[in-house]
Amino acid sequence: MSAPTVDVVGIGNAIVDVLTHCTEDDLTRLKLVKNAMTLIDTDTADALYTEMGPGIEMSGGSAGNTLAGIAALGGKGAYIGKVRDDQLGSVFRHDIRAMGVSFDTAAASDGSSTARCLIFVTPDGHRTMNTFLGACTELGPNDIDAELIKSAKVTYMEGYLWDRDEAKEAFVLAAKIAHEANRQVSITLSDSFCVDRHRDSFRDLVHNHVDILFANEDEIKSLYEVDTFDEALIEVRRHCKVAALTRSEKGSVIVSGDSVIEVAAEPVIKVVDTTGAGDLFASGFLYGYTQGFDLATCGRLGSICAAEIISHMGARPDADLKTLCQGAIPA
Repeated sequence: MSAPTVDVVGIGNAIVDVLTHCTEDDLTRLKLVKNAMTLIDTDTADALYTEMGPGIEMSGGSAGNTLAGIAALGGKGAYIGKVRDDQLGSVFRHDIRAMGVSFDTAAASDGSSTARCLIFVTPDGHRTMNTFLGACTELGPNDIDAELIKSAKVTYMEGYLWDRDEAKEAFVLAAKIAHEANRQVSITLSDSFCVDRHRDSFRDLVHNHVDILFANEDEIKSLYEVDTFDEALIEVRRHCKVAALTRSEKGSVIVSGDSVIEVAAEPVIKVVDTTGAGDLFASGFLYGYTQGFDLATCGRLGSICAAEIISHMGARPDADLKTLCQGAIPA
């Protein structure tokens, strides 16, 4: 087997993010569930877009954000995701490639339009996401590029994509291809509501196909149906080679075998928008992991990247991540 030529290939929902500031009253008036990711239909997407104030539009999706962060750190990344051959699809393809991420999945010529996520950010920096999945839900096994998977050190999969059977088949296929090539497989659980919907199949995936698990505190407690983080730690240590568990201002905990590493959160002067915090934590962690750094360093890199992303609007870095992380990288 030849040496890998890509650090991370991500598989996820190819979504154009639209972000705007709003008030708590706006959320109430629009009947939105704060901090949740809610799936919406075409009519609701159009109606909410009309209600949004001035905002930022960019290629997004959880795995897309992570791959963009890896590229910003100097890693080599590729992306697998489905867009339509429409204007938003072209915007997504151009934007993610401009970030330095390879993206060659064929666009759909019929069916739903390219997905978009309408994100309302309240003054406390928390985000409420309303997602029209559109074309990205049509990703299936035929979109998995086996040679690309074999060429990557880590295949990183986005839990948000787990809703449809075709996507489940695509994930399992990609994991099998990766492991047959002696590569590693990672997944982010994405959202506790997503875990609630698919707990049994998520557990099967995590226990049988995943080497590196990313989850926040709510997600990991939901996965194992426990009340405390400590109980979740006991469970995850039994099933994962590596688990990177984020706890907001409490930092993160990296678990591997008997090793439990606590990583402090990086200080942030003002939290502006938490969109993409978990995604960019994964960027820093996976960049470090694929460069062969120890797990404590990987966690520190994740924390630095997450802190940068919550200091401004949007899920793409404003500052130079390479420079920010320079002091944390071993000589």
